Amino acid sequence: MRVNYNVSAIIAQNALSNNDKKVNDSLGRLSSGLKIVGAKDNPSGLAMARRMNAQIKSMQKANDSANDGINIIKTADGVLSEVHDMLQRMNELATRAATDTLQSVDREYIQEEISHLKSEIQRISDTTQFNGQNLLDGTFDQRGYAVMKSTGATDPAIKVATFTEEMPRGKFTVEGLKLKLNNDPEVAVRNTAYDDKAKMIDPDTVSPATDIKIMDYSKSPAEAVIDGADGNVTVEVKGDQVTISDSAGRSITLQIDKDLNAGDDIEVELTDIGALTVQIGPNEGQTLDVKIPAVNLTNLGIRFTDCSTAEWAREAIDDVKGALDFVSRLRSSLGAYQNRMEHTVSSLDVNEENLTSAYSRIMDVDMAEEMTEYSTTQVLTQAGISMLAQANQRPSDLLQLLQ
Repeated sequence: MRVNYNVSAIIAQNALSNNDKKVNDSLGRLSSGLKIVGAKDNPSGLAMARRMNAQIKSMQKANDSANDGINIIKTADGVLSEVHDMLQRMNELATRAATDTLQSVDREYIQEEISHLKSEIQRISDTTQFNGQNLLDGTFDQRGYAVMKSTGATDPAIKVATFTEEMPRGKFTVEGLKLKLNNDPEVAVRNTAYDDKAKMIDPDTVSPATDIKIMDYSKSPAEAVIDGADGNVTVEVKGDQVTISDSAGRSITLQIDKDLNAGDDIEVELTDIGALTVQIGPNEGQTLDVKIPAVNLTNLGIRFTDCSTAEWAREAIDDVKGALDFVSRLRSSLGAYQNRMEHTVSSLDVNEENLTSAYSRIMDVDMAEEMTEYSTTQVLTQAGISMLAQANQRPSDLLQLLQ
């Protein structure tokens, strides 16, 4: 037995200190509910858990974005449903006006209603919004640009109205397109009723489809994206628009308000810029581009629709049917986007659930197990205190040997 150095007390004190540290750690886990309170508890586990947590939070925001995208599409589709109804009414009126049993005054009444319907469709196109952003005026349509090849400059009389998803992106040259505007005095009255700067294209003057090519001169040798000589190209004229399309679904629509002669080639650039980009995933590049073309009178092909005469009314029937087809295809496309985003939301929910479960296994403490550990260390701490008291008492026992 020694007096100067109480080894027993040192041993008891060290054991008590270790047990007290375990009690404090256990209290931290029990009070926070976390298995990893600090980086020292599990350095690698903490790194993995924080990365998982960042992905979980990003998934939640991506889920919100996808749901916003669904709501945007629902808004657009709801409005387009009303446009559909108005076009159907216009179809009924045009069919009614096409019969020769009506007098001119009767067609004037019909045309007055059609004019109001057209104005309302244009108003809807200009003013429908979601979160302060226009939806149906072409804001979220992919951009196309046109210049005259001879000058290399833009011409306000020639624009790219729209193009299909199947049409490749890049710079192309439209060759062989010739046309003249309809300068018939009677038709001129019909034109100026809607826009004194625009005239209808005379369909009889448009060059045959076999003469038209859309060339890609970035390739060597140049490649024809659309070649009318193949016999699978169609050219359709609606008002001041010319649509060139082939059997593969590639199609481009040009709005033209001037005569085109031989050699007046048009250079167009088609881009992916402008579509509504929805973040549907937690990582960069996980997006969905939603294309919503303008639903205006020009794109619908009813800008010059008029039922003031029986002949024009018969033309109007075809125009309105084309507009109905345009809206139907657009609603179908929006419905496909909505279905895709709803599947995306479901997928994000499942991924978030599974990733959260993995994150929980790393970070969350098992309360029952930790409580057992806490009780054990607490008992050991109490025993350590008792033993330290006993060890501190031993030197005083030596005094009995000195008596």
